Amino acid sequence: MAGKKKQIELRKEEGAVRMFLRGRPITMYMPTNMMESYNFKEKGTLPAEKLKLDWVYGYRGRDCRSNLYLLPTGEIVYFVAAVVVLYNVDEQLQRHYLGHNDDVKCLAVHPDRITIATGQVTGHGRDGELDTYKNVDSFYNKDVEFWYRAHVRVWDSVTLHTLHVIGAGDFERGVCCVAFSKSDGGAHLLAVDEANEHILSVWEWQKGEKGHKITETKAANEPVLAAEFHPTEKNLIVTCGKSHICFWTLDDAKLSKKQGVFEKHDKPKYVLCLAFAENGDAITGDSNGNIFVWGKGTNRISCSMVGAHDGGIFSLCVMKDGTLVSGGGKDRKLISWDRSYQQTGTESEIAEVTGPVRTITQGKGDDVFVGTTRNAILRGRVGEPFEPTVEAHTDELWGLAAHPNQHLFLTCAYDRRVFLWNADTHTPVWSKILEDPAQSAEFHPNGTVVGIGLQSGRWLVLDTSSKDLVTVHTDGNEQHDCVRYSPDGNFLAIGSHDNIIYLYSVTEEGRKYSRVGKLTGHSSFVTHLDWSSDSQYIRSNSGDYEILYWSAAMCRQVPAAASLRDVEWATATCTLNFQVFGMWPEGSDGTDINGSTCSKSGKLLANADDFGKVNLFNYPCSQPRSPAHSYPGHSSHVTTVDFLHDDSTLLSTGGKDNSIFQWKVVA
Repeated sequence: MAGKKKQIELRKEEGAVRMFLRGRPITMYMPTNMMESYNFKEKGTLPAEKLKLDWVYGYRGRDCRSNLYLLPTGEIVYFVAAVVVLYNVDEQLQRHYLGHNDDVKCLAVHPDRITIATGQVTGHGRDGELDTYKNVDSFYNKDVEFWYRAHVRVWDSVTLHTLHVIGAGDFERGVCCVAFSKSDGGAHLLAVDEANEHILSVWEWQKGEKGHKITETKAANEPVLAAEFHPTEKNLIVTCGKSHICFWTLDDAKLSKKQGVFEKHDKPKYVLCLAFAENGDAITGDSNGNIFVWGKGTNRISCSMVGAHDGGIFSLCVMKDGTLVSGGGKDRKLISWDRSYQQTGTESEIAEVTGPVRTITQGKGDDVFVGTTRNAILRGRVGEPFEPTVEAHTDELWGLAAHPNQHLFLTCAYDRRVFLWNADTHTPVWSKILEDPAQSAEFHPNGTVVGIGLQSGRWLVLDTSSKDLVTVHTDGNEQHDCVRYSPDGNFLAIGSHDNIIYLYSVTEEGRKYSRVGKLTGHSSFVTHLDWSSDSQYIRSNSGDYEILYWSAAMCRQVPAAASLRDVEWATATCTLNFQVFGMWPEGSDGTDINGSTCSKSGKLLANADDFGKVNLFNYPCSQPRSPAHSYPGHSSHVTTVDFLHDDSTLLSTGGKDNSIFQWKVVA
């Protein structure tokens, strides 16, 4: 119910259903053959098929630190969105920990190398949504409110079972740092809240389901970027961040601190990273490009490498042989240092396209894994070139298109990057950098070219094989939210933020385009559009919840919507029509669903919602509030979904989490 007014009502005499979004009536006409038999009160059914998360493309390096480690299983562990990924690079296998319901921001590995702690931000959701998570992680499903508070989850990396959930209700905004103690076998856990007070808390994490908080205190006036227990001093904690490094002593459940003293050295604006030498000295890298060594048990500098990097030092990694590897932001360099903190003369420079160094961890032998600020993970050896292991987008992601006859798909985003992915190998076939941020994409039915809508009012067509530019056009000066080829490949419709649909004729197998007209009539920006199976008609949705219909041949609106009630539609990307209205949740304000798609078989409907979930329905979905299988994992609004051509796989994109999920459709 929306207030006292029904959100959906049956208008049997018109053969229509009327839905209200923000008080606006939307009339949707049912096919003629359903007008007599349609039962408004009949309950929808769950689809027999389910989704299983198969692969996650992406890594969160743009704003998170110390979030990449090698486990004894041979897997690297890292996170993106609300998923923690365990990835065996050599065997090309991924596993996924799905306990979180919003952005994971930090990660720590216990001294046993099996137990892992991950901290998340305060989540989003609505009352009663807890059922979504019951098939993911049964831990603490009894507490609805609990799910949406920032907390730390401690879990087993072998079984992926949650062991403890720490601090729900104690953290205000999100957990930005987490670490296990080292010298006492990992009995304690520290966490830092990224809220204004930057509270540092210490926990006996194994006590009870929720752990036991020993103490807490304000860590600093400014953001904290790193926090660690000392590896050999039982009660010593080191924190650093903006304008500070602090050495904390835990005594009788109280934390007392000493500020780091820089003496003759300029105090840096940021102390960016922290590591420990074999002898227990603390080592820091700062925004001035300096590496300082702080004598064990003191708050004073015992050794300095001034100007070690040109620009900030984002990561330090002490290797098993006692040597040190430092990673630069501005200079993108990895530099090796011996045990006496002298340069060994061995260094590497990371390619500009993959971005500056964010975090470094040792792999097998002399291998090093590097997470970058442009959300890539690289592997190599210092002194040699590094190759990408994980690549991803770095800005908001809306553009997704599945290839019409191969296991390929394309993504494009506000970062101006376009990737063509192989869904079987989970690797890019190619990538390309555009001149403008990209908003939308679709392949021509023959698969040889792909159209991409940009944010600048331009749109272009690329050759699928060579990534060469085929053509570029400009229509208006606002973003193109959807591009759709007609099923016969003879037309391209471009839905724009300027309320207009631009219509082009397409010849020469998708390589020549001529504008045939503009479809005007929407009173808000065009959000989605579909072609009829016979390529004669278009239906479109807009930002103010209109459903309009158009004749492609006449290049004008069809005002009598009821006359098209029996038209068969090739796709179901319009989120408002009779075949899909059942996917809208009760009380929706109209912004809850960002995109939808129908399987090629016409049996399944998937949507992308604003709560970080992908939902799977039976198609058609024409009963009010139809049931769905719901799958969390994305942390931001899910923007787009699409099935591969054989319906074996569903793809989804996260907006601000910059990630792509590949879901296996399981019978």
